[in-house]
Amino acid sequence: MGIFSFFSKEKKQDLDKGLEKTKTSFFGKLSKAIIGKSKVDDEVLDNLEEILVTSDVGVETTLRIIERVQSRVARDKFLGTAELNQILREEISALLDETSKGLLVEGFDFPKRETPYVIMVVGVNGVGKTTTIGKLAYQFKAAGKTVVLGAADTFRAAAVSQLEIWAERVGVPCVSQGMGADPASVAFDTLKSAIAKEADVVIIDTAGRLHNKIGLMNELSKIRKVMQKLLPDAPQEVLLVLDASTGQNAIEQAKQFTAATEVNALALTKLDGTAKGGVVIGISDQFRIPVKYIGIGEKMTDLQPFIKDEFVDSLFN
Repeated sequence: MGIFSFFSKEKKQDLDKGLEKTKTSFFGKLSKAIIGKSKVDDEVLDNLEEILVTSDVGVETTLRIIERVQSRVARDKFLGTAELNQILREEISALLDETSKGLLVEGFDFPKRETPYVIMVVGVNGVGKTTTIGKLAYQFKAAGKTVVLGAADTFRAAAVSQLEIWAERVGVPCVSQGMGADPASVAFDTLKSAIAKEADVVIIDTAGRLHNKIGLMNELSKIRKVMQKLLPDAPQEVLLVLDASTGQNAIEQAKQFTAATEVNALALTKLDGTAKGGVVIGISDQFRIPVKYIGIGEKMTDLQPFIKDEFVDSLFN
């Protein structure tokens, strides 16, 4: 089953609905910026730059997009504002295409492996990390995969209990040792259990505090090292969960976590509740890390694989 088989008509409708606030905000501003204009001139480009920045695309990515649009305008002297939407669509798609390749596993289905596929999930408290793990487990299970969860966020008792609740709800095993336990020990036991069960996927939750970056870095490094005693290439995926509704704060969190550990995939949650969906474009471009999943609602199935073409299509249609 390929990644595009996940994208039914219903999924597309859910994505369109999830991006509605972002689309309404962005194109409302764009319409005002070009009203009465017949061509893309410096004033239109200045307005477009402001719109992209205020849509949380980020300054660096905005300037990159503006440069690409300027090149198109210079190439075609008769370019009008009517073509601006299509140009933006093409240039944003091109930016996302540069970072969307290289994922080891796309979507929730993949060929059978001899050893478990290990995902270590990182992110600050409150971004929807535990909920994302629960939804990931549900989606993998629905795709016919066996899943084991590991409650290695032992800094908060609530984190352990919440993950256990999700595991029970989804119907997958969860390895935990309670609050205050050594996170690396929990990760080791989780992977050991998963190998014994011949599980397909292991998802390890980790602590979400950033007040001590050195401590966080050491903890994540230790978790990685103990798992590698059992499986040398574990974890295959370090998934950073970010709350899209926080806009630029999400970008700052991405800076912190990419400095602390080798993040190679991103999940953006709560896109349905914000007009700041442009942050998906900015984070993907700025950190050169592929966005793998997006959260667009409360349902289990509202965590979707990020498919660049579908995302851009929903944003611009």
